[in-house]
Amino acid sequence: MKKIIVTGCNGQLGRAINEVYSNSSEFECVNTDVAELDITNIDAVNRLVAEVKPYAIVNCAAHTNVNGCETDIDNAYRINAIGPRNLSIAATRYGAKMMHISTDYVFDGNTDKPYIEFDTTNPQGIYGKTKLAGENFVKEFAKEYFIIRTAWLYGDGKNFVKTMLGLSEKYDKVTVVGDQFGSPTSAKELAKAMAYLLPTDNFGVFHGTCEGSTNWADFTREIFRLAGVKTEVETVTTEQYNKNASGIIAPRPAYSILENYMLKLTTNHMFANWEDAIAEYIKDIK
Repeated sequence: MKKIIVTGCNGQLGRAINEVYSNSSEFECVNTDVAELDITNIDAVNRLVAEVKPYAIVNCAAHTNVNGCETDIDNAYRINAIGPRNLSIAATRYGAKMMHISTDYVFDGNTDKPYIEFDTTNPQGIYGKTKLAGENFVKEFAKEYFIIRTAWLYGDGKNFVKTMLGLSEKYDKVTVVGDQFGSPTSAKELAKAMAYLLPTDNFGVFHGTCEGSTNWADFTREIFRLAGVKTEVETVTTEQYNKNASGIIAPRPAYSILENYMLKLTTNHMFANWEDAIAEYIKDIK
C-alpha cells in the first residue's frame, strides 16, 4: 500500500480525502492533525516522514480564520507558509510527492473575468499573503508538487452552508452580501480531483472549484430552496455588512471566480456544476 500523509485530517477536506480513499486497495491515509504533527516544526515533520516513508504528502492544514489572521500574524505565517515549507523539504528529502491546498485569496478580486493559473497574484490581507508565501515555498523546496487553489469550500464540518441553515432556524430573515462572487465548491468534488491528480506526473499549479459561479446571497437562497427553508434572504453590499460587523474585518476579494484552466488544458477531469454539488450535499445532510 502506498501511504499518503494527510495533514489537517479533521478538517472538511481532510475528511473528504479519507472518504475518497476509504475503499482503496492501493493507497492508505496516514492521518495527522495538530495533536499528531506540528507542521511548523521541521524536526517533527522530518521524523514523521522518515518513519512513514510516504508516497505523497497532502497538506490540508491551514490557518483559515481570515479575520483572525489579521491579528494572529505570526501564527498565520507559521501555519500557512512555514508549514508547507517544512513539508516540502521533507517530501523532497524522502522522495514523496507534495500536494498543497491554496486559496482564491491570493488574488485581489479586482477583475471581471475568471482567474486562470497564469494570472498575477496580488493578495490583500494577511491570510492571502501567508497562503501565497506557502505556495512559493512549495515551488522552491518540493521537487514534485501539485498546488491546488480552491474557494468557498463546504463539506463535513463547520462551513457557510451549515451556518446559514443554523441561522434559518432562529430568524425569519438573514442578511447576506450580494457583491462578492465565486464558485461554491464541495470538498467531495475537490477530493476527487486531488485523487485524480496525485498518481500522475502532471505537476504544477491548478485551480480546483466547482463549475459556474454565484454570489453569497444567491447561494444562500439556493441552500434554503433545496432545504425547504422559508427564511428570507436580504441582499446587502459588503460595505453595508461591514458597518454592522464587530472586530477587524479582513479585505475579501469581490470577484474570486477561479477557472480550472490547467485541469482543462492537461486532463479530462471536470468538476461538477456548483448547483448539482450543493444539491447532493443538502440531500446528504438532511
